[in-house]
Amino acid sequence: MCAELGIGPVDVATEEHTLAVPGHPDARLRVYWPTTERPAPTARGAAGLPILVYFFGGGFEIAGIDWVWWDASFRERARDAGVIVVAGEYSHAPERKFPTQAEQCWTVFEWAAEHARELGGDPERLAIGGGSAGGNLAAATLLMNRDRANRPVRLQLLEVPLLDLTGAHLKSQPGIPRLVFWQLARTLVAQYLGRDRALRRNPYASPLRAESFAGLPPAVIYTAELDALRGDGEAYARALSEAGVPVSCVRMIGQNHGSAGYRHAVPMSDHQHRDIVATLRTLHDDPVAYAQIGARP
Repeated sequence: MCAELGIGPVDVATEEHTLAVPGHPDARLRVYWPTTERPAPTARGAAGLPILVYFFGGGFEIAGIDWVWWDASFRERARDAGVIVVAGEYSHAPERKFPTQAEQCWTVFEWAAEHARELGGDPERLAIGGGSAGGNLAAATLLMNRDRANRPVRLQLLEVPLLDLTGAHLKSQPGIPRLVFWQLARTLVAQYLGRDRALRRNPYASPLRAESFAGLPPAVIYTAELDALRGDGEAYARALSEAGVPVSCVRMIGQNHGSAGYRHAVPMSDHQHRDIVATLRTLHDDPVAYAQIGARP
């Protein structure tokens, strides 16, 4: 099916690492460079390539950096935007539950920041992104960074993100009976969090439940009109705006949760890819100028 949809890997340099995560299973990652050869390390004081740390989606239960679609997407974004992509892997639920996944993603981000120059990148040009459940983990990583290290992150890029595990912002899916939909949602959350219902309000599990969004980086958020998670992304955009964080939120009309995965078959998907590439290219800009204009090109 991937071949029929035109989804396949482009030739870029890659490298894999496995990281120890204290108290949790190891985390695996893959680095994608925008060229076919790995660049030389960045000298101190020199401007290296921007780095996007990205977490895949899959309802916390499936998918990974080896999935053909995700791997192809990381390769295309690295090449087209001229950035280094560090794609992080995390354990699946229900075999492993929160906070394992959040701590694994935090470890991947910390590694990318600490090894930025070694990768040919720039620790002053970092971005964090994710899709769906990966958007949840990206937003949680941003909160962890603010609380633990306060490294300079210049952009958060979230695609159809799941951000509130209480379900307060969920929209019923067209064609799915409401009771069936809510049962599916509750099952997904329980498999990720376990039986402790209080965890649904933990900000590292539900970033939209954070007490404050001050100090977070500029955001670009994509939602889809027919997606049950549309309310999460748009509520998060409003919360960021009210906290003084520059934010752009784009709702794709007539699209569903998975539409963006079909770039070569759905015009909107190709547009979204090009819009993301344009946004990521702003990371090449001067940091001071970037801070003045926000995240949008």
